[in-house]
Amino acid sequence: MTDIASHPLISFLTVNFNQPQVTVDLLNSLDKLKYKNWEVIVVDNGSERSNLRDEVQKNEKAQFLETGKNLGFAGGNNAGLPLCKGEYIFFINNDTEVEPDLLDKIVPFASSKPKLGMVSPRLHYYHDKDLIQYAGATPMSKVTIRNEGIGWKEKDEDQYSESRKTSYIHGAAMLVPKEVINAIGPMYEDYFLYYEEYDWCERIAQSGLEIWYFGGTKIFHKESVSTGQDSPLKIYYLTRNRLLFARRNYSSLSVLASFIYFGLVALPKNMISWMLKGRKDLAISFFKGYWWNITHKSQPR
Repeated sequence: MTDIASHPLISFLTVNFNQPQVTVDLLNSLDKLKYKNWEVIVVDNGSERSNLRDEVQKNEKAQFLETGKNLGFAGGNNAGLPLCKGEYIFFINNDTEVEPDLLDKIVPFASSKPKLGMVSPRLHYYHDKDLIQYAGATPMSKVTIRNEGIGWKEKDEDQYSESRKTSYIHGAAMLVPKEVINAIGPMYEDYFLYYEEYDWCERIAQSGLEIWYFGGTKIFHKESVSTGQDSPLKIYYLTRNRLLFARRNYSSLSVLASFIYFGLVALPKNMISWMLKGRKDLAISFFKGYWWNITHKSQPR
């Protein structure tokens, strides 16, 4: 019989967008978990036709939800929250795979922290399993609205096995107590792509709860080590949301400093660089992301 006190129900929540086989691979990975008290909710975010529903329904621990359109990262996850029955919600990217002892290690850790707001485990690159993607994060600069990932692209030599408080979790894998979500609210959906998990971290930390990095287990992320190929969509949302993040979370003086930095440094530097490379489309996207914040002055908290 399952000891509910020491083995609380964990609800995995993952979002699929046109990657049915990748999502099935995640489900197969979860099926190898030693910890048995879990469920998984798969949200399909407006994908093209596929047999994913049939594949998900083969798994007795899984539920399937179709949104009918692409709601973005936060919107897709938020759509699945009402189906989650667990004491903890484990938000996990569909392009990840887990170690069999993931929950046996991270759940006792989370349960031991009475002020836990959220926790992310160590992330490694799936296609280069000795290479670290995430082992914590530094604080955000209130001017450039950038930070750094600790351990990024370092070879794993067990240097980040110790758990510690951190400034930010990683959106690819984050464990959050349901009571925290009930108290703080879900992720803010207007970001659509990028910075929504950072925004959530700020809200949770400002409420007095703790953000943790857990080094005792790994998750393997299928994101390429060379990811970073620029697209107009990526540049637009990164630029737009960096400033939106500042506006939602920092003082008026800090926001003014970040707008000055973007207007006088980042905007001309990036636009000239991309124009010289023949990427007028990226220069336009950067400007549109900046201009969106000029023309959308009121943002809800």
